[in-house]
Amino acid sequence: MTALLSRAASPASGLVCRNCGATYPLGAQHACFECFGPLEIGYDAEALARVTRAEIEAGPQSIWRYAGLLPVGQNEQTRVESNTGMTPLIRADRLGAALGFTAPLWVKDDSANPTHSFKDRVVSVAMTAARELGFTRIACASTGNLANSVAAHAARIGMDSIVFIPSDLEPAKIVQSSIYGTTLVGIQGSYDDVNRLCSELSETDEFEATGFVNVNVRPYYAEGSKTLGFEVAEQLGWRIPPQIVAPMASGSLLTKVNKAFKELVAAGLVDASSWKVFGAQSAGCSPIATAFAEGKDVITPVKPTGIAKSLNIGNPADGPYALDVVRTTGGAMASVDDDEIRAGIRLLASTTGVFAETAGGVTVAVLKKLVESGQLDPSVETVIYNTGDGLKTIDAVADGAGPTAVIPATVKGMREAGLM
Repeated sequence: MTALLSRAASPASGLVCRNCGATYPLGAQHACFECFGPLEIGYDAEALARVTRAEIEAGPQSIWRYAGLLPVGQNEQTRVESNTGMTPLIRADRLGAALGFTAPLWVKDDSANPTHSFKDRVVSVAMTAARELGFTRIACASTGNLANSVAAHAARIGMDSIVFIPSDLEPAKIVQSSIYGTTLVGIQGSYDDVNRLCSELSETDEFEATGFVNVNVRPYYAEGSKTLGFEVAEQLGWRIPPQIVAPMASGSLLTKVNKAFKELVAAGLVDASSWKVFGAQSAGCSPIATAFAEGKDVITPVKPTGIAKSLNIGNPADGPYALDVVRTTGGAMASVDDDEIRAGIRLLASTTGVFAETAGGVTVAVLKKLVESGQLDPSVETVIYNTGDGLKTIDAVADGAGPTAVIPATVKGMREAGLM
């Protein structure tokens, strides 16, 4: 399990170290042997340039319409397909009005994916790579949504799976992972503890045949997030939005959406333009936003707290790269507390009909804060990313949510309650 089995039509040229630039063949490797930096997929520019809009538009209504821009999945027989992607891009005029926008504001709603989060994108790509690499079992370290997706995808194709989560996750996410029949392991500790254990397990003989989607298969896994950038550009009529706001846990999603925009320009699929990238974190776990505010390049790990558990990665692997993207594009970052997160969830729901999990509340609340501070321009078209369904984190807003009134089944009861 050292090299991809099918590469004939793949535009991927190899693995590239994000720190020192060292290159390696495509395989199950996630760290550079030279400097121990993280690896990502490198592409053949000529191969990307051969992809056309017409080819994409004629493809399936899923992330695999972009197979020509991804490292795996060109062979339909090896794809792990769950109809992921092509989620709604919602024109959020009422939300925009509430926040003072004079330009269009859009919500990319990835709660519409099969397991109701954007993680279906990364898992589809990672498990396709795992298949091509010859792994017979799939695994992950997760703050919840990834566990849900890995378990569901494994059930769909009949692959053995084992997922590791902090034992104090939201009950809905624990139930959703368990229901698919996976081996679900709760760890007494934070996500960072879970991730460290999975890294250690991936090096053992007992787990030699196991593909950890966010460890030894991570370079492929991360590329799935690019489809959030590809789709938004296509849905806007093949153009890149001038401003985007994305939630940050590891920081990977934000960096990969930016990478997607750059690749679309380089391939000639969209006109060259400038865009700004903005990052959103919970105040309970904001190591990247804190480094940005302090003008630092080094991320100081933190012990996560707060209700936005899906973003609770205290030592974010992609944090430095997220800082670089935001600074290079002229964007900004901010963090918001639990009350602001709850208010963000309610504001999004009451103005768009989209019920977001806590990560979505973080994004909306940070959007509001950035507009109020003058760091994000409400006169410029903006896209924000909602990455998960509010039913996954319903406890966060359960207090105060209930019937406006409880009355007898009579007209008199309606009148006495002031409802007529």
